[in-house]
Amino acid sequence: MGSLDGLVAVVTGAGRGIGREHALLLAAEGAAVVVNDLGGAADGTGAERSPAEQVADEIRAAGGRAVANADDVADSAGAARVAETALREFERLDVLVNNAGILRDRVLVNLSDEDWDRVVRVNLRGTFLTTRAAAAHWRERSKAGEQVRASVVNTSSESGVFGNPGQANYAAAKAAVASLTQVASKELARYGVRVNAILPQARTRLTEGAFGDALAGREGEFDRWDPANVSPFVAYLAGPSTEITGEVFIVGGSRVQRVRPWERDPGWKLQTEGRWTVADLEKAVAGAGVPRGEKWTANPSKAAR
Repeated sequence: MGSLDGLVAVVTGAGRGIGREHALLLAAEGAAVVVNDLGGAADGTGAERSPAEQVADEIRAAGGRAVANADDVADSAGAARVAETALREFERLDVLVNNAGILRDRVLVNLSDEDWDRVVRVNLRGTFLTTRAAAAHWRERSKAGEQVRASVVNTSSESGVFGNPGQANYAAAKAAVASLTQVASKELARYGVRVNAILPQARTRLTEGAFGDALAGREGEFDRWDPANVSPFVAYLAGPSTEITGEVFIVGGSRVQRVRPWERDPGWKLQTEGRWTVADLEKAVAGAGVPRGEKWTANPSKAAR
């Protein structure tokens, strides 16, 4: 008996890396899985159905239930077909894991319109479209009187939450995914849907391009960067007995750590009577200190390069 027996899950970007591990573990825990993957390159170009089919075949060979889907989740009709695949093949949908993502790293001044649009389209728009499609199904079930116990697990990034130079497009999209998670959790709670997000720490096609061999595991030791380390917490969040919602967690290696949402800083606050003047603000900020003590200094020589 697995923790997800009888449930149906959709995992996007499940043909490789973290998504593949999610799909394999959810299936091992008893869920029927729609293995979605467009099969493109890490930068979002191209398409190939075989990655999704290979993972679905692997699940079935192990005695599980799975079907491959190669629709583009960033296309409205494609995202709808992903949800429809679950309903057609398995007659229900209980879990959505939004994992599909791409990278096109550039420093801001070299970032093209296409680099921005492609990354935001897949990472943010794709997450929105699949969530909307699944949410419409759950709303119908809830309004029909069914007690829904559904779960969405989104994939954000530490780059999005903490910022990482060279990833303005990716960080902006992933930060938006974290915010979307919080909003969706509040809106969908009435239908019995929980929504959370993870910031995975793992070795994938995307991270290998940025870190190279730095994330390689050592033989005979626990592989802290193995993408399979991330999946147990995703399976936990997907389970119908889990109550957590609206949260964001760093997940990797042996660690799961909650990330606090944006919050007011009681240690840095300026207050006056009525409206501030610029002169008074200059004095007040000088007295309070630059937040976090990080003073900004212009460097004309570097800026001109």
